[in-house]
Amino acid sequence: MKIHQFLLNLGAVLMAVTTFNGALAHGSNPHEKAPVFSEKDFEQMPWGIGAMPTKAQRTVQVTMSDNMRFDPSSLNVRPGETIRFVVTNKGVLLHEFVIGTIEANKEHAELMKRFPDMQHEAPYMAHVPPGQTEEIVWTFNRLGDFQFACLIAGHYEAGMVGSIRVADAKGAKK
Repeated sequence: MKIHQFLLNLGAVLMAVTTFNGALAHGSNPHEKAPVFSEKDFEQMPWGIGAMPTKAQRTVQVTMSDNMRFDPSSLNVRPGETIRFVVTNKGVLLHEFVIGTIEANKEHAELMKRFPDMQHEAPYMAHVPPGQTEEIVWTFNRLGDFQFACLIAGHYEAGMVGSIRVADAKGAKK
């Protein structure tokens, strides 16, 4: 099942369970420990697939802050390139770094507005508490324009979004 379909289904379930009282924390209760993924957890997504840290070909340092911006705010990637994102939160608020298509991130951001306490983990997302650093290793094996974003309610809408272009040497992305 594709992740955005899963998230939409999850939203419907959570709406139906009216006695559910915040056991899934996303916004106010930082995760104690980053998840550890193995190759069996990696699913091909329209924007690529997770990878083990030993496969990284390049490291990109990304900082997030409470001005609702990423630095850098854009990235060019070669097809098939595996990148280790080292994501540091320099703010006092919880932020996240989620890689996806523009459409998938928009859908996910809308779902987060409806269910701000939702918790979920995937190889293409990192929830980064204030002052902390997390890593994602991702292989961009699909051409196109993608993005990274903080999908915590209000952050995406405030412009906490960056762009990723995966194109061949001639600039073709499809």
